[in-house]
Amino acid sequence: MALSIACPSLPVLPVIFSLLRAGLVEVDSVALLAENLEMTSDNSGNCLAWAARDKSGFLSPYTFNRRAVGKDDVSLKITHCGICYADVAYTSGTFGKAIYPVVPGHEIVGIVQEVGSEVQSFKVGDHVGVGAYVNSCKDCEYCNDDLEIHCSNGVVFTFNGLDEDGTVTKGGYSSFIVVHKRYCYKIPEDYPLSLAAPLLCAGITVYAPMIRHKMNQPGKSLGVIGLGGLGHLAVKFGKAFGLNVTVFSTSMSKKEEALNLLGADNFVVSSDKEQMKALDKSLDFIIDTASGDHPFDPYMSILKTAGILVLVGAPSEIKLAPLNLIFGMRTLTGSATGGTKQTQEMLDFCGAHKIYPEVEVIPIQYANEALERLIKKDVKYRFVIDIENSLN
Repeated sequence: MALSIACPSLPVLPVIFSLLRAGLVEVDSVALLAENLEMTSDNSGNCLAWAARDKSGFLSPYTFNRRAVGKDDVSLKITHCGICYADVAYTSGTFGKAIYPVVPGHEIVGIVQEVGSEVQSFKVGDHVGVGAYVNSCKDCEYCNDDLEIHCSNGVVFTFNGLDEDGTVTKGGYSSFIVVHKRYCYKIPEDYPLSLAAPLLCAGITVYAPMIRHKMNQPGKSLGVIGLGGLGHLAVKFGKAFGLNVTVFSTSMSKKEEALNLLGADNFVVSSDKEQMKALDKSLDFIIDTASGDHPFDPYMSILKTAGILVLVGAPSEIKLAPLNLIFGMRTLTGSATGGTKQTQEMLDFCGAHKIYPEVEVIPIQYANEALERLIKKDVKYRFVIDIENSLN
């Protein structure tokens, strides 16, 4: 088949060839893709990044302009950015409409390079982080209670969101970011930046409900369903809180690391009915981090009377017998990430108790492979991109 299209400029040709080789675009769509790349890659932009241009989710080099630093803003040079499943979901358009090009990444850490005239809490050289959102109305009941993620007027996500000035937010797979001081956090002194990144999403996502539901009472018992990016941090927080921690997994291969690396007290293969039955009415709390579909009744039966199961994963549906709630006086609830005050508290707690995520540090050039491995659950336990030393 002969194609009749204008020849793309040299900067976008490698991207097109990579997409064709990977089978992520059809030959018929090359013309449209070339046009899109030409329009969205502004070589005069002040910020280097990697972005997805379409639902293939394939990432490639991209430049754009960050806004100027305002009086309440902090500009940070990004050193590292964690990879969250949200990066897969939004670049591929799975979580609603993607506004391409999408620059993913909301586990951002770096070093302050400039502050606005009215910023007193940060200074140049500080180690800081940015999490899943970068703006909110700042004046509703939830913002006033430091629960900005639940802002009545809509929180602005760190990437693929619409900010108050009408611009589309772009995340941490980039060289720097400018954010309002309210949504910027201090990383504890001497805490390695490469390890701090996963705390900005995975860490606070499990820490927030644990504090809300008083899962920090020494001697209580906690179950953790799933041993991925969120689950392994739930185990670490549980042990730091003095809890007896049981890990539930579908894979026996994770037993040794759950017990010996992460310090869990017990390990249960969730498909083993005898093991599950032996735990009947034995746990005070359960954190469910599993996003794949799974039964809920077996876990509800493991909770004590008035026990609480918090869902932080995102299965497609929840099915359970109502009597498992009614006669056990049990609670099934959900939780997103935390507010700004609690996020800073979590970071300080990790610094004080030397809680460090288990990470695999990668260059930005490996990002596409990392996203594929994440889909296959082939990571222990969080990918972190070394932005500072690989994005150029």
